[in-house]
Amino acid sequence: MAAPLSFAGKVVLVTGAGGGLGREYALAFGERGASVVVNDLGGDIKGGGKSSAAADKVVEEIKAKGGKAVANYDSVEDGEKLIQTALDTFGRIDILVNNAGILRDRSFARTGDLDWDLIHRVHLRGSFQVTRAAWNHMKNQKFGRIIMTSSAAGIYGNFGQANYSAAKLGLLGLANTLAIEGKKYNIHCNTIAPTAGSRLTQTVMPSDLLDSLKAEYVAPLVLWLCHEECQENGSLFEVGAGWIGKLRWERTLGKIVRHKNQNMTPEDVRDTWDQICDFTNATKPASIQESLQSMVEVLSKVEDGEGIRANPTSAMASTGSGINPTEAVGKVLPQMTFSYTHMHCILYALGVGMSSKDPDQLKFLYEGHEDFSCLPTFGVIPAQVSMLEGGLSSVPGLSFDPTRLLHGEQYLELYKPLPTSGTLTSKASIADILDKGSGAVILLDVHTYSNQELVCYNQFSVFIVGAGGFGGKRSSDKAVSTVPAPNRAPDAVVVDETSRDQAALYRLSGDWNPLHIDPNFAAMGGFESPILHGLCSFGFAARHVLKQYAGNDVSRFKSIKVRFVKPVLPGQCLQTEMWKEGDRIHLLCKVKETGAVVLSGAYIDLHEAPGASVNAVPAEAGGLQSDLVFAEIGRRIKDLGAELVKKVNGIFGWEITKGGKIAAQWTIDLKTGNGALHKGPYTGKADVTLTVADEDFMEVAMGKLNPQKAFFAGKLKVRGNIMMSQKLEMILKNYAKL
Repeated sequence: MAAPLSFAGKVVLVTGAGGGLGREYALAFGERGASVVVNDLGGDIKGGGKSSAAADKVVEEIKAKGGKAVANYDSVEDGEKLIQTALDTFGRIDILVNNAGILRDRSFARTGDLDWDLIHRVHLRGSFQVTRAAWNHMKNQKFGRIIMTSSAAGIYGNFGQANYSAAKLGLLGLANTLAIEGKKYNIHCNTIAPTAGSRLTQTVMPSDLLDSLKAEYVAPLVLWLCHEECQENGSLFEVGAGWIGKLRWERTLGKIVRHKNQNMTPEDVRDTWDQICDFTNATKPASIQESLQSMVEVLSKVEDGEGIRANPTSAMASTGSGINPTEAVGKVLPQMTFSYTHMHCILYALGVGMSSKDPDQLKFLYEGHEDFSCLPTFGVIPAQVSMLEGGLSSVPGLSFDPTRLLHGEQYLELYKPLPTSGTLTSKASIADILDKGSGAVILLDVHTYSNQELVCYNQFSVFIVGAGGFGGKRSSDKAVSTVPAPNRAPDAVVVDETSRDQAALYRLSGDWNPLHIDPNFAAMGGFESPILHGLCSFGFAARHVLKQYAGNDVSRFKSIKVRFVKPVLPGQCLQTEMWKEGDRIHLLCKVKETGAVVLSGAYIDLHEAPGASVNAVPAEAGGLQSDLVFAEIGRRIKDLGAELVKKVNGIFGWEITKGGKIAAQWTIDLKTGNGALHKGPYTGKADVTLTVADEDFMEVAMGKLNPQKAFFAGKLKVRGNIMMSQKLEMILKNYAKL
C-alpha cells in the first residue's frame, strides 16, 4: 500500500475555517502534520457580526489531537493580515484554501448594490486579496498550492443567486490565470465546486439531502490537490457525497458563415444555425491559444475562398471525424530509405546530451574511438521519416489536420546494435486505430531493415486532437503497453541538465518542427517558449539507464517503452528515477525544477550481461529447484518469444512457496514486445497469478502432477483469468528439457 500523504513541514491557511467545509479542511490538514492557520471572521451567513469563538474552537480541536494551529479573525478583504499571521507564527505559507463565503440571495430584480457588492467583496475580492498576499512568498520558495472555491451555481446558474453565481464563476477565471502564471514557480491553482451540508447550502437544499452530503466527503480531494506529489493544475472539479468529477469546456465544430469579399448577414447565421449548435464530434479547447488558433484557421480558410463551406476548427468537417478505421487499418505506407554516416550518429548523441567532458561518452562522439557506437535510441530516427514526411496523410481513411497530431507513446526494440553508418529501409503500416472520444489514437508500426535483415521495430502511438467520436474501439491488443513503476523508492537517480540550445541541436537529427525553435510558433501552441522534443527527453532517459545498468554496452539494449506526459523547456534539468527488476529497468523522468513528470509508465529491457544466468537475482537460502525451470523458460522465451506472445498474449505471475511462505516471485510476460522473464512480482496487474510450493511446481513441470488435480487438491492456487492458465502448456511442454 502506498505511503499516507503527509503535510509535515507545510503551513496551510484555510479561510472561513470556523465551521462546515473549512473546519473539515483545517482538521484534516492538522491531523496529517501541517501547521494550520484557522481564519474565520465569526460573522453570520449574510456577513454581519464578528466573533472569535468559531476559529478558537477549531484551533483547540487541532491541538487536542496533537496538531499545530493558530487562529486569525480578520476579514479576507484584509488579505495581508491573514498571511502575516502565518509568517509570524510558522515562518512561511505553502498552501492556501480560499473557502470563506457568505450569501445574500435575492431574485435579480430585487438585488441591490449592497447585495451585489458584499458578495463580490467576500468571495472574489477576498480570494484575490489573500492570494495576492501569499503569491510572492510562494514564488520565492518555488512551491505553492492554491484552492479556489466555486459552486454549481457559478457553473450552471441558480435562481435567486445572480450575485453569488457571478462571483463564483469569476473565481474560476482567476484560478485559471493563476495556474498559467504560477506554473513555472511550481505554484498550482485548482478550483472546486463542492456540494456539502453547510450554513450556505442549508437555504437551498432540503434537510434530508443535507444530512447525506457531509463536508468530510470533500476534504480528501482538497488535500490531494494541495499535496506536493499532485501535479494537477488549472482544473475544475465538482465534488460531493463521495463522488468527484472533473469538468472541462466543450465547443461545437461550428461553421464559417462568411464568404471572401462578401458581407456576413444574419441570414447566413440563421441558415447554418443547426451546424453552429451541433455538438457531434465537439472539440474541447483547453487554453486561450487553442481558442485563438481556431480564429487563425478561419482567416486562412476564408482567404482561400472556402467561406461558408469550411469548418473553423478542423479540416475534417466534411467527413465527420475524418477517421475511418475500416479503410485505414492494415494499410502500408510508402517505403522510406534513410542514409546516414558517423556524423549523424554523433550529432544525435550530442542532441540527447552526450558530452566529451565524460570519458565514458567519447565512444558515442568520436568516430576514431576503438569502440565507436551508435546510441540505441537512434533507432527512432530512420523510422520517424515515415511519419514526418506526410506518410500518414497519404493513407485512405486518415483525413486530419497534421497540426493537431501529438506524440503519445513510443516503443523501440532493437534486434542487433545499430550500424554507425549505412542505408536503412523502413516499412510502416497502420496497426490499429482507437477512438478516445476527444481524439483518435493511431498505432503506426515501423520495421526497419539493413538490406534484408531486420534491425529494429518502432511503434509510434500518435493522438489526433478532435478526431474521435467515430464509434471505434478504445483499446487494442496490438498496442505495446506501458507499465507503472514499482511502489518504492528508486534504486538509482540521475540528474542531467539540458542546455539552452538542446532543442536547436536535437532538431538537426531530422525533426524540424518550428515548435522547438520559433518562439512565435511556440506561443501559438500555448507555450511560453520553444519546448524540447519528446524524443529528446526519451534519449536522455535511455542513456541514463544504459550507463547505470549496462555500462554503456549497446549490445545489452533490447527495448524501451515510454508515455510522453509533459514538455520540457531547454535549460531545465531532467531527473531520471530508475528501478531494477531483473533485466527490466523501470524509469520515471521528471523536470527537477518543478517535479513535473515528463515520461511515465516507462521501462527498458536489457539483454543479460555476457556470462550471466537468467536468474540474475541470487536464489534464496537453501536454493529453489524451480529456479532451474524458470531459467529454461527464460531461454525458451528468448528463442520463441514473438511466437509465444502471438499465441498466448498474457502475463503470468508466479509465487513459489517454501515452508508455507513465499520464497520467490517470477513474472512471465508474453504480452509485451517479444516477451520477457522477470525475477520479482509484476508491477501492474497480471492476467493470472499462480501460487504453488517449490516441490509441487517441479512435479507439475516434470509432468508427474496433473495441474488440474493440483488445483482441486489445493496445491495450486490461481487468481485472475483461470482460463488463461491453460496456455501455460505452451511454455512448459517438452518436460524432458526442463
